[in-house]
Amino acid sequence: MARILTATALALALGTPAQAGSAPSSRGPLKSTLDRIVSRAEFANSLWGVQVRDLRSGKGLYSLNEGLSLTPASTLKLATTAAALDAYGPSATLATTVESAARLDGAGRVLGDVFLVGRGDPMIWESSSEAPVTGFDRLADALVAAGVKRIDGRLVGNEAAFTGSRRPVDWGWGDLMWYYGADVSALVFNNSAVHLTAAPGERVGDPISLERNPRSAYYQVVVTATTAAPESKPDLAVDRPLGSNVVRIGGTLPQGAAAESLFVSVEDPARFAATVFAETLEARGIRVRGPVETSSSVLPPDTRTLATLTSPPMSEMVKQVNQPSHNLRAEMLLRLVGQRMRGEGSAEAGLAATRDFLSRQGVPLDGWALRDGCGLADSNLVTASGLVTLLTSMHRHQYAVAFQDSLALAGVDGTLKRRFQGTRVEGHLRAKSGAIRQTYTLAGFATTRRGETLVFAILLNHFAGDSAIAYAAINDICDALVAR
Repeated sequence: MARILTATALALALGTPAQAGSAPSSRGPLKSTLDRIVSRAEFANSLWGVQVRDLRSGKGLYSLNEGLSLTPASTLKLATTAAALDAYGPSATLATTVESAARLDGAGRVLGDVFLVGRGDPMIWESSSEAPVTGFDRLADALVAAGVKRIDGRLVGNEAAFTGSRRPVDWGWGDLMWYYGADVSALVFNNSAVHLTAAPGERVGDPISLERNPRSAYYQVVVTATTAAPESKPDLAVDRPLGSNVVRIGGTLPQGAAAESLFVSVEDPARFAATVFAETLEARGIRVRGPVETSSSVLPPDTRTLATLTSPPMSEMVKQVNQPSHNLRAEMLLRLVGQRMRGEGSAEAGLAATRDFLSRQGVPLDGWALRDGCGLADSNLVTASGLVTLLTSMHRHQYAVAFQDSLALAGVDGTLKRRFQGTRVEGHLRAKSGAIRQTYTLAGFATTRRGETLVFAILLNHFAGDSAIAYAAINDICDALVAR
């Protein structure tokens, strides 16, 4: 029979005093149902942390290891986005500007350097069918309208708004090549990544076809992958060595198989952004005579603004963090929180400011360890009770609506769009999901069939089995909450 591991049992196993956590608590059908789920044989060697409370009354409905320090995965984004909303408010925007101290002469020449100045906007993307005009297109058009025809100096991507390391030291090496492990900068384009679409050729043995977006000279793609027999399995091998912007794609794709999307990060996000902007200017007929460079220094005195791109409001930014669970955008918000609250756009300042915010919200930080803003580091630690306290406090916060709207709605959008479709949970739960190595989490709000609102946090750690088993168990817990 599976055993429910309590903090006391864990402490005895380790030979240390028990400090946090508890055995399953509460009574009634909900307790019986949840006990059966967490006690399934598949979880005998795993660790659960669960807390469920009635939001209106504050009554505890179920608790298991609620004070135990566990890895949160992307549910940590709840803390980062809540701190960002608290620091900035939902209507705050950020400005990315084109500036220069040089003179614009009568021939349309800027007689010196031009700076593309990033201030932490995480939402400057490549064009798509939904948004065919990019932010860089709008900046370039503004320069054209101002009469600019040539830049005689350098185009410099300025990223001085953020300082410190581009990535947390606790991230895994295997994550850094992909978009979800992309480097952080105050000047970012297209999530510091490129989108490669690989499709099989017409005949067995043909090279695969590849579509690049954006089609920038900043990076190269070397393709040796070929088309395999229709009955074979896809076997693409993708590599981008650290420090390089050369992506190598080998292996095979079966004939007739669906195309595969590869979102690969690039080195030096600010240089990537500045390069793409220079290419955008050239496409508009504005020649850049000098090189593309980057700077983390204060702008020269007497610079004037030639064009401005205004970000979406903070309410939309936090939604674009939480619903798709986007790591880079969360890391940028973390540094923005540090900049606003501590006067320094670094991860360290952001983490300190986030801890300050959590304390003000009454979240007990005993057992918490914050290592990044997105939850990718498996050295992050939280407690289920702490997450429930945070969610409860944000329900009372002046920006409660923006916060709750940022969470995925079960069966409708974000990371929960397909997870609960066709079930009674669909449309009755707003939450933030999380999943990294052997860790599966979910925290948010559930509406019961009686109209009650429950606030909950579910943390499953050290589960070595199939991910489908973990998701099914957490889904069953959610079903029990809604059915209450």
